Amino acid sequence: MNRRAFLAVVAGGFAGEPLAAGAQQPPKIPRIGFLGPTSASGMASRLEGLRAGLRDLGYEEGKNIVIEYRWAEGEYDRLPDLAAELVRLKVDVLVTAGTPGTLAAKRATTTVPIVMAASGNALGVGLVASLARPGGNVTGSTFFGPEVYGKRIELLKAALPRLTHVAVLFNPDNPTYALELNAMEGVAKAMKVRLTPFEVRQPDEFDGVFTAMAQKRVDAVVITDDPLYNANAARIAGVAARRRLPSAGSKEFAEAGGLIGYGHNPRELYRRAAYFVDRILKGAKPGDLPVERPTRFDLVINLKTAKVLGLTIPQSLLGRADTVVQ
Repeated sequence: MNRRAFLAVVAGGFAGEPLAAGAQQPPKIPRIGFLGPTSASGMASRLEGLRAGLRDLGYEEGKNIVIEYRWAEGEYDRLPDLAAELVRLKVDVLVTAGTPGTLAAKRATTTVPIVMAASGNALGVGLVASLARPGGNVTGSTFFGPEVYGKRIELLKAALPRLTHVAVLFNPDNPTYALELNAMEGVAKAMKVRLTPFEVRQPDEFDGVFTAMAQKRVDAVVITDDPLYNANAARIAGVAARRRLPSAGSKEFAEAGGLIGYGHNPRELYRRAAYFVDRILKGAKPGDLPVERPTRFDLVINLKTAKVLGLTIPQSLLGRADTVVQ
């Protein structure tokens, strides 16, 4: 064999050789899928909570972790296809926002771990077998709506002692509310308050539904927690104020211009979602991680809105507030 032929054989042999034993493969970068029922702008504060929680645990988006976002833009019927798309991307964990998104994710996969950043009544709608041992591939944080919404009725009654008729704004595309409206009826009956439900599925329906509330002569309105409503809190608060209708909703709702806000801190729940993501990436099974419920609920009273409505909030109620918007 001449020298040129020998070198060709040697080169060809090396070309097919595996990496040397001491060579290091680059570490695999985890991929998180985030299924958003509304838009990135509508969930900006919550997303920052998730990112902050991940940073606390050593994950920095774009460096050692990748997040794939999919947004339904308020059209909940798009959630199943978006969930299936994230599953096809082979994400390591799927983080969901709200009950409709979590249900869509659970129907799309039984193997990819799912972390509920916040879902209403996860046990009641069948997302988990139990809170202590959820089983399956879903874990995270949940809240029980009736206890929150009942409290909002109570707070409206404290602000308006003559309150007798309350509208309830709810999204019929969110499966939790069939359960929660029934439970709210019991709370309202004990306070001698009549409830009338009003449905809104799309943002362009808010003006019309508040006109219908005025025609029904309701005294006030309770806003339920739905991703669509959370993303449009300022718009809903503005319509209620223009209709001179006292309103009670989430903490963010009152900060955006509603009269009363009562509920958990959503940013903190999304920050907590990072804990579940981290545990799963380190090998924990979602079915073995207990589902958590928020234990702190804040009361916010917006005195600027009270002034617009011509209301004087009793000092006894102001004294209970965690935050007063002046």
